Amino acid sequence: MDSTALTFSLSRFIEDVRVAVPVAGHARHERLPDGRTTLVFRVLEEGRRGDVCVAGPRTQALFKNAPGVARAVIVQFKPGWSAPLLGVAANVLTDQIVPLEDLWGRSGGDLCLELLAARRLPEMMERLSHAMALRPHPTFEPASARLARRAVRLLEGGEVRVESVAKQLGVTARHLRRAFAENVGIGPKDFARTVRLQRAVRMAATSKDWGRIAVDAGYYDQAHLIADFRELVGLTPGAFLKRPGARPGPGDAETGLHAAPEPYPHAPQSFTTTAKKSASAASSLRCSSAAGTTPPTGTGRSRVAVAAATTVLR
Repeated sequence: MDSTALTFSLSRFIEDVRVAVPVAGHARHERLPDGRTTLVFRVLEEGRRGDVCVAGPRTQALFKNAPGVARAVIVQFKPGWSAPLLGVAANVLTDQIVPLEDLWGRSGGDLCLELLAARRLPEMMERLSHAMALRPHPTFEPASARLARRAVRLLEGGEVRVESVAKQLGVTARHLRRAFAENVGIGPKDFARTVRLQRAVRMAATSKDWGRIAVDAGYYDQAHLIADFRELVGLTPGAFLKRPGARPGPGDAETGLHAAPEPYPHAPQSFTTTAKKSASAASSLRCSSAAGTTPPTGTGRSRVAVAAATTVLR
């Protein structure tokens, strides 16, 4: 094995790894804006083929059906850490779902075949980590990446004003916005809005006092919360909780893909694992154990639809 792969640790880049399965034979993907880039490996046709895609950070919620998905493994990158792994600035992926093969070339398709052959989740993670380790990485990390990650910590810690964050970091607001967009994929103001939205959704799992939720989540008032919900999600808070198939709960906004209850046992078509912190992390397909398969169509400029069962909250 390459010496670089032996010393490379993917855990520093990864925030969450989870596996999801369809419910009652139906897979519906919902992803709220969260300022995260994810890599999604889907098992299709009961393991006969699959695909690997990269879903960039979203500025608006995505609701879509995902037919034919048997399982999905979602690797969520920490904000500001995806660019050195994927080889592209985060804002290139904003609101996009892109086959890994479009970013990596043939090695993206090769990785999909490797993942389909993995028998257990730890083995899959090892293969992901090895593939990432073999990719070319910049010798020196740009200062803008470190700046963006420091700003993320401040914004997630409760700071809401971009100018205040910039002052604390010793840069201009314009400099911060540029660094944040390049490394996180959205601007710091938009990121702060996603933080509030995520808090509100989490709180709504145990309370229906929207006035209190608004204040505790960092909104000016309930009207502010409702306006943000309408703009980012396309629904009022109440309508969001009453949508068909909704399963309200902390960290959960899936209606058709739910966290699997058991460990990834033996074969790709049966892997099931609960959400967990892990160390590992990817074009879509044409990656298939059967010849002649065609990847599904996607949204925007993308050619692939990702059935990522991403949680709403960290």
